[in-house]
Amino acid sequence: MPALIPLDPATLPDIATLRQRAKALAMLDAIVSPEWEYRYFSYNASWFDGEEMASMRNGSGDEWFVHFGPFGAAIKGIAHESPLAGDSRLVEAVQQQVPPAFAAFLNEAAFSMDWLSYCYWRSPDDAAWQKVAAPNVTTDHLDDGSVEFLALLIEPASGYVEFAQWYYEQAVPLAAVQQLYDHTPLTADLVAALNPELDFAEAVASAVETGYPCAR
Repeated sequence: MPALIPLDPATLPDIATLRQRAKALAMLDAIVSPEWEYRYFSYNASWFDGEEMASMRNGSGDEWFVHFGPFGAAIKGIAHESPLAGDSRLVEAVQQQVPPAFAAFLNEAAFSMDWLSYCYWRSPDDAAWQKVAAPNVTTDHLDDGSVEFLALLIEPASGYVEFAQWYYEQAVPLAAVQQLYDHTPLTADLVAALNPELDFAEAVASAVETGYPCAR
């Protein structure tokens, strides 16, 4: 395969939109794949006081975390087969380039900041995302995994439909996925459209953890 073009930070949505998309992906996975250990996406709306955390784990050693807080948002990702995975120069660059206001992100043990292949950050007042670049490392021809693993944070609802068919081997209706992307409040009918075998109360419990809205 030819090397992928590194993700342009300009293609990442603003913080509010990214947060909404991450919650939608986690809610979709909670409905399509109720067993937590088999889910690809998750979201904790009560990570810490005033902070939230989204994550992706594919079970093969690739993952990302998005940390939201008063400082803005930051993304740490690892594509374990990337030639940049765990590069000490990149690890050091993250600590040097990401602003001190992101200390909670930089020092979070759960994120394993010494094992990464890409990192982005954006402060609340920033007009765009910034991507950490490792000095003395030519990365323009290297695949850091960001294109593949951040894709569903950017692509339209049809992207999740294709993903569910591939990963869960399940067909999910585009209209229902779009409703979750739009943050339509969760209803029993919407849950049934995605997984008719899932009890609505179980979906509501996941929505509370995710911070996804539910219809009264």
